[in-house]
Amino acid sequence: MILLGTIVNAAAILIGSIIGKLLSGIPAGMRQTVMQGIGLAVIVLGLTMSFETKNILLVIVSIVVGSILGELMRVEDRLNQAGAWLEKKVGGSKDGSIATGFVTATLVYCIGAMAVLGSMDSGLRNNHDILYTKAMLDGFSAIIFTSTLGIGVAFSALPVFLYQGSIALLSTQINHLISKTMLDSILVEVTAVGGLMIVAIGINILELRKINVANMLPALVVAAAGVPIEHWLAGLFGR
Repeated sequence: MILLGTIVNAAAILIGSIIGKLLSGIPAGMRQTVMQGIGLAVIVLGLTMSFETKNILLVIVSIVVGSILGELMRVEDRLNQAGAWLEKKVGGSKDGSIATGFVTATLVYCIGAMAVLGSMDSGLRNNHDILYTKAMLDGFSAIIFTSTLGIGVAFSALPVFLYQGSIALLSTQINHLISKTMLDSILVEVTAVGGLMIVAIGINILELRKINVANMLPALVVAAAGVPIEHWLAGLFGR
């Protein structure tokens, strides 16, 4: 079953969120310290991912072009609107905690190497080991996120399911379109670009500066398209 890993991942987020909601009585000072620790860990994770790049110029171009496209499409606003809609439907608090939890968790769970690689592995080889591992990590982090950011984290299970499920289904055909070498190169650069976004999420969690991370999401597509273009140009000019 191609979507089994994705289903397990989404279920783990829901279960972790329920547990986190039960632990919402954690003192404010402890919640703040825990979130600061998570923010630092997220930044380290993002930096580790970004250092994998083999073409820093492509990463820069992808972030710039992707950010422009994201701003034009107002991706961040649309995500926040979805969060605000959830806030109204479930009768959330006026401080927008459900929207914040939804947007933050969605970005953390969807942007990353494990989400892409795991989904592709499910589609290409029907192997769900990566997504099973991601499910455990997401489940535990959902406990912490929900205890600090609120129940909005639970709703991130839906975009995770749609995002990873789509990649898994598309991956069943991708090996007919590009070579394994090209695919590996694309994954490296997409991971590097995603790593920079993960760093930005960490900065947001630490409240150092508000970065519109969602508006950078198109950079992932730009990076994926940029790798074959770069290879084509290198062959054209004999580099």
